[in-house]
Amino acid sequence: MSTPHVVVVMGVAGTGKTTIGPLLAAELGVPYAEGDDFHPAANIAKMSAGTPLDDSDRWPWLDAIGQWAHGRAGLGGVVSSSALKRVYRDRLRAEAPGAVFLHLTGDRALIEERMAERKGHFMPTALLDSQFATLQPLQDDEAGVSVDVSGTPEKITQRAVAALRRLEV
Repeated sequence: MSTPHVVVVMGVAGTGKTTIGPLLAAELGVPYAEGDDFHPAANIAKMSAGTPLDDSDRWPWLDAIGQWAHGRAGLGGVVSSSALKRVYRDRLRAEAPGAVFLHLTGDRALIEERMAERKGHFMPTALLDSQFATLQPLQDDEAGVSVDVSGTPEKITQRAVAALRRLEV
C-alpha cells in the first residue's frame, strides 16, 4: 500500500486476527497492536466465564482501539478488533476516520476447529454462535476488504495485502 493506512483486522473469534495481524503489519512495515490488550479486566473475566459482552462493555474498548488508530494516522498501523457490528466500526472511524477494515471470513466449521485447537485464549468456542449472530459484514460504503481464512497464515496474508492494494487503485 502506498499510503500508510491504519488497518483494522476484524472478524469473529477464531478467524486468525491475532495471527494475521502481526504478519500483515510486518509485510506493510508498520506496528501491530493486539485488540484484546485494550480490553479492561472486567471484559476478559466476563468472556472467560462464557458471557458475551454487551455494547456498554464494548464502548470503552472500542474507544481505546480508536485512540490508538488515531495516533497512527498518516503513519500506518495494524490493530485487531472483532468490529462485528457496523456501529462498532462507525465508532472506530469516529476516532480514526482514515481506518480501513480487513474482514477475515471463513467457514464456521473451520473457525470452530481452529478455536478448539488454540491454547490459553479466554474466548470459549461456546461464544462462536453469538459472534456469528452479531456479525454485520462490511457494507459497500465502508472502506475495507474481505479475505477468506482458508489456507496457511502466509497465504491469507498474501491475499490480504493484494486486496488492500486494490483498494488504492
